[in-house]
Amino acid sequence: MSDGEPSYIDYEVFLAPAFSAASFANTLVLATNNPSDTPLDLSTPLSRVLFDVQEIDTHIDSLTTKAALPLLEHTRDHAESSGRIRQEVEAQVASLTESYRTLQKEVIDRYEVAEQVRLTAERLCQTVKLGRAVARCLMLGRQLEVRMSELGGIGSAKKEDHRAMVRSADTLLSLRQIFAASGGGEEGEGLDRVSVINTLKNELANPGERSISSRAQQVVKEFSMSSLLTSSGQSSSSTYTQTEDTKSRTTSALLTLYLLSPTPPNTAIEDFQPTLLLNALQDYLQTALKSSLASLSRSLSTLPTLDRTLLEVSARCQNIVALEALLESTKSPAHPLLEAPPVMEGQHLERKAPVNFLRPILQALDTSSLPSYFWRSLASSLSPRVQEIMHRGGVSARTLRSNKEKVKDAVRECVNRGSQLPTGPMNRGKTVMAGNWEREAAVMVGSIMGALGR
Repeated sequence: MSDGEPSYIDYEVFLAPAFSAASFANTLVLATNNPSDTPLDLSTPLSRVLFDVQEIDTHIDSLTTKAALPLLEHTRDHAESSGRIRQEVEAQVASLTESYRTLQKEVIDRYEVAEQVRLTAERLCQTVKLGRAVARCLMLGRQLEVRMSELGGIGSAKKEDHRAMVRSADTLLSLRQIFAASGGGEEGEGLDRVSVINTLKNELANPGERSISSRAQQVVKEFSMSSLLTSSGQSSSSTYTQTEDTKSRTTSALLTLYLLSPTPPNTAIEDFQPTLLLNALQDYLQTALKSSLASLSRSLSTLPTLDRTLLEVSARCQNIVALEALLESTKSPAHPLLEAPPVMEGQHLERKAPVNFLRPILQALDTSSLPSYFWRSLASSLSPRVQEIMHRGGVSARTLRSNKEKVKDAVRECVNRGSQLPTGPMNRGKTVMAGNWEREAAVMVGSIMGALGR
């Protein structure tokens, strides 16, 4: 409404932000009625509101009539402006649409093709990597067959080549290393899904490892360098060639058992326990102890056979002395599956791994030397056998008691003789820890004399 036209309508009331239609209607009803009247007269306030609405409608018609031309011009100008804006927007949209089509053709379509190429190349790389691993395994498998055939020996026309055991063990370790590297990105990933590799593992690698281990264990079991007794019971000396061949064969067997011993993942050198090697050595000692105990028990009941039996026991202990010397001179080889201890710059770390094969077996048996372990173990097992003979009584017990001084001297001589290195071209005149076997001799004598009494 223009300022020049008077109006009785109070526009400020209706334009106020806090305007409430219910409050306005209530005020209007109360202004035109007495609150105590019953019923209330609503026609007067309603006529007032309708009159105000009609007044405003008339005022709107008057304004639109007077300003029709400016309104039409404004509407026309607004429509023209909207048309121009729409045309500009449509042009921009068309340009964007064309740019998107170009982008899709130049980038998105090419990206999809490139992604397919990338995926194909990646899978080809995986196939090539797997193929190389398979090829290497097959090459190692063929190498293992050749090296196992080089062993020769029993059932073969070729002469035995004991060094082929170590070469075969190296090949088996290489195969074991590939099979163990089965993690993501490692060389052996996915090999377990290749049929030819499973065949190689089940029909060549595993049986070959068992065969080589059994062959090496048999060599250790048959180790003998003592020449105290021959098949005829006479003393004899081994030739240099025989001695060296026995040492060389046994060294190859020891190295083979060390390399083929199970290696748990992430095992450090200083924590490695060559279980196959230790078991073979312990079996060798136990066999010598059982044989010596059985023969001594029989001979103490029949004294005429005691001298020969003590000679046999001395021969077994001499073999143990020779084995100890061989273990001490055999250094532990590099093992590809063991982790070397980290060495910091400027820091010296002592190597805790065994420098030879003697240390781990001494630690496993908790002894200072193998001959000492042999005599003390034999003495502890022999004492109950002597007591059993004495409890049975009879001629055997009386003969043993009457000849106890002779038996005492013979046993002491047996310990001293058995604690020497076997005589031969390499060891003639040498002894191991000479003069330090009195305790072992006393223990052996005590195990017999204790049951005989004074």
